[in-house]
Amino acid sequence: MSEGTDTVVEQPTKRPTRPRRGLTRRTWTLVISLTVVLVLGLLGGFARVPYVALGPGPTYNTLGQVNGTDVVHIEGQETFPTNGALTMTTVSLTDDISLFGALGLWVTGRYALAPREEFFRPGESEQQVRDQNVKAFQDSQTSAEVAALRYLSYPVKVVAGDITRGSAADNVLQPDDRLVAVNGKEVAGFEDVRAALENTKPGDRVEITFQRQSARQTATVTLGASEDRTSGFLGIRPVDRADVPFDIKISLSDVGGPSAGLLFALSIVDKLTPGELNGGQSVAGTGEINDKGEVGRIGGINFKMVAAREGGATTFLVPAGNCDEAKQHAPEGLRLVKVEKLADAVESLKAINAGKDAPHC
Repeated sequence: MSEGTDTVVEQPTKRPTRPRRGLTRRTWTLVISLTVVLVLGLLGGFARVPYVALGPGPTYNTLGQVNGTDVVHIEGQETFPTNGALTMTTVSLTDDISLFGALGLWVTGRYALAPREEFFRPGESEQQVRDQNVKAFQDSQTSAEVAALRYLSYPVKVVAGDITRGSAADNVLQPDDRLVAVNGKEVAGFEDVRAALENTKPGDRVEITFQRQSARQTATVTLGASEDRTSGFLGIRPVDRADVPFDIKISLSDVGGPSAGLLFALSIVDKLTPGELNGGQSVAGTGEINDKGEVGRIGGINFKMVAAREGGATTFLVPAGNCDEAKQHAPEGLRLVKVEKLADAVESLKAINAGKDAPHC
């Protein structure tokens, strides 16, 4: 390199760079909207709501069979042919539903939403509620049997039902023991037990005469105290039972509640008497019944009428206490017959079969 010669080292040429740009407002809006939709979808699909859905439930012909077994079977007594249907109706209850599920059921118009607390007490499990409904259903069967046989003039006896642990009757009486006399007074109905104890007080000693199987026994017990009464407390729930030499068995599973009692009682009456109560037609209904044959108000009448009409029924037996509600929601073509007692239902069906009027809602 020659002296006095300067040299220059050239730098590589830099290309101009574009400024970095973030997400646009439109993109952010889209992202946020999608996120909200996703969150709402997850909540709607998975979040449970504190409501239950009520709707028309299954129906059962009490004169027929379910899974090859007679719903009402009478053994040891002559029965008569039946025809048509005496259909008990139910209400379906759907629990543990999502927000979207609840809305989907509601928009069909066949279901109604109700607060869950109306059916499940705080801290009460579904199993506990199910057990209570099964117990109510079993009690309704017993009441239906007694009411039907009492209507047909069969004799009735009084037996010990539930026995309170630690009470005067505990370890003395057993469930199904027949009560013959209490405190010197004969027992012909469950009300007689309370009447016999009216003028007693806690600490009094009274005699109980009872029959276990074929043996009659007498025991003396000391009455206890109870918060809901001033008289002496024996500690049993007396119940009326039909005193007949034949058996009635009602076989129907997966159903709860007491409102099938009226239809069970009618089926028993129909099978034990000549002719057909329903005239061979399709009759449906509902109603809780006690062992005196009195028919009580029930819930879900609107849904039960829908199920009955869809099942082909043309006549529906309505507890008197439900008549106002039933009139407002009765499906077209369904005749509403007002019922206060089992005898009313029997006489109304006979009148209809004869082409006569029957009490209506």
